[in-house]
Amino acid sequence: MRFRQLLFSAVFILFTCTVFAQQQKPVLNHVAVYVTDLKKSTAFYQTIVQLDTIPEPFHDGLHTWFSIGPLSHLHLIQGATAAIPHDKHNHLCFTVPSLQEFAATLDKNNIDYESWTGEKKGVTLRVDKVKQIYFQDPDGYWIEINDAMK
Repeated sequence: MRFRQLLFSAVFILFTCTVFAQQQKPVLNHVAVYVTDLKKSTAFYQTIVQLDTIPEPFHDGLHTWFSIGPLSHLHLIQGATAAIPHDKHNHLCFTVPSLQEFAATLDKNNIDYESWTGEKKGVTLRVDKVKQIYFQDPDGYWIEINDAMK
C-alpha cells in the first residue's frame, strides 16, 4: 500500500511539474516599430496591410497599436528622426488567404513589391510551396506577405 502511495505521489509531482513547465513558455506579446510619421504609418498598416487597431493606454498621440494575433500586437511608436535602411532578413510576416489579391492591393496603391531575390513584382516559391512577396513600409521596414494558410 505504501508503495502505491509513493508511486502515485511521484507520478502526480512529475505531471504537475510538466504541466507547470509547459504553461511557463514565453508567448509573443508585441513587436514595436519606431516610425517617423505616426499618421502615415498608421494609415499604411490599416489600409495596405489591413490590420485592425486596438486601444492603446498612452493616449499621447505617439502610439498606435494593432492586433496581429490572438495575444500579439504591433506597436507603432512616433519618434524616429529619419527612416534608415533595413535588411530584408529582418522583417514582419503576415499570412493572407490570397497572395494574388494582396498583390493587387499593392499595385492599386502604387506600392512596389518584390521576390526574395529582388525581382520587381516577383513571387518567391519556398521549398514547401508557400508563395511570398516582400515590400517596405513608409520607414523602410520590410514586410513579407505569404499564403501559408493553405
